[in-house]
Amino acid sequence: MKTIILSAGQGRRLLPLTAENPKCLLQIGGKSLLEWQLQELRKCGIDHVAVVVGYGADKVEQCLRLNGYESWVRTIYNPFYAVADNLGSCWVAREEMTEEFVLLNGDTLFESAVPQQLLASPRHPVTLVTDSKGTYDADDMKVILDGTKLARVGKTIPIHETHGESIGMMVFRDKGPAMFRRAVEQALRRPESLKKWYLSIIDELAQEGLVWTSAIRGMKWGEIDNSSDLDQAHKLVESLQGSGHV
Repeated sequence: MKTIILSAGQGRRLLPLTAENPKCLLQIGGKSLLEWQLQELRKCGIDHVAVVVGYGADKVEQCLRLNGYESWVRTIYNPFYAVADNLGSCWVAREEMTEEFVLLNGDTLFESAVPQQLLASPRHPVTLVTDSKGTYDADDMKVILDGTKLARVGKTIPIHETHGESIGMMVFRDKGPAMFRRAVEQALRRPESLKKWYLSIIDELAQEGLVWTSAIRGMKWGEIDNSSDLDQAHKLVESLQGSGHV
């Protein structure tokens, strides 16, 4: 199974920590965020990873080379990283979408149980990993569910309609890869799509009844957008190390 990791961004909300290095190289418990992702993916049998890079691409490539990842991890350079959102990164990586694959945000830290459950979920064209919590804010990528199907996903979903949130991980199987690739190619014909998240495509597919979900209640994960998130990421890694998971 292939995984595409979207790691082209700088992570400006984490400045000055990201002044010289991209967010994916932030150090957490002695490893970079990207290395933690690769380590946990490897435990799930992932043997081919394409990392979309942009800001600090040379440093990401150096990290992969020095830590021995080059045999199963390659990079794809996104020259539009400074002017486009992650839908642009998906467009750059579209040639990788010819077979089943996992799509992963470059700022999502997780234990291996998360992708393991995703890969063990029933086969559907698209399956999105979701979690739930007590409260949500404007920055959460909120979801509306229809049973195990996804009805909507987006940051502007009203809190009172929210059933959970996307954690930034999904799998495309059967007709899903070709369907998503076509949708990305069509979207990027519209200039306004440069400033859109790829989940806008998933939202459209969900409204057509083509997206399912995999809930990970109780599993360990975290999105790293700001200094508070980074503090939580350190605690997450400490808990994994303390439990012998890593």
